[in-house]
Amino acid sequence: MLNDLVISRVRVKLLEIFLAVPGQIIHVRELVRRSKEEINAVRRELAHMEKAGMVAKEPRANRVYYSFKKEYPLYADLLNLVTKTTGLAAAIVKHRNKLGRIKFAMISGRLARNLPGSAEKVDLLIVGNVVVAEVAALVREEELRRGREIFFTPMTEEEFVFRKKKKDPFILDILAGSRIMVIGDEEELLN
Repeated sequence: MLNDLVISRVRVKLLEIFLAVPGQIIHVRELVRRSKEEINAVRRELAHMEKAGMVAKEPRANRVYYSFKKEYPLYADLLNLVTKTTGLAAAIVKHRNKLGRIKFAMISGRLARNLPGSAEKVDLLIVGNVVVAEVAALVREEELRRGREIFFTPMTEEEFVFRKKKKDPFILDILAGSRIMVIGDEEELLN
């Protein structure tokens, strides 16, 4: 999907690499290895991205490292796009029919930014009639890919509405935090 918006295949790969772990500083050779593209194509795209103000270049000894700039005006938008089109969110959309009837699926901003999670904070909330075993399998795959535990909560629509009306602290905490909607409308989730 991101390929539809960004014409350069190499830029799409670099965006996915940089925004999968925001804030990470990556050596040029590592970018070449992860993207599986030619070094000249990667360097050319990095030069375009640096000129546009997307990445910062940092020479260290004989090596050049790059990181994505959080100050870039479209940083949050690109992070949302990459989060929705890769990893767990992409798997949820791809396997939506196997997962049951999902009304809402949201990923926390903490998970998107690869910040540490905790059992009190939910990384993934799925509302609807959900096949928990299927969701758990997708979550396990993402945990292996990221090397960290992901906390998810499946909930029926009735339970979600009831707990929201009763101002359940757990639900209010989820709704107050940053999130990326994978399935469903955010306005409808909040109201």
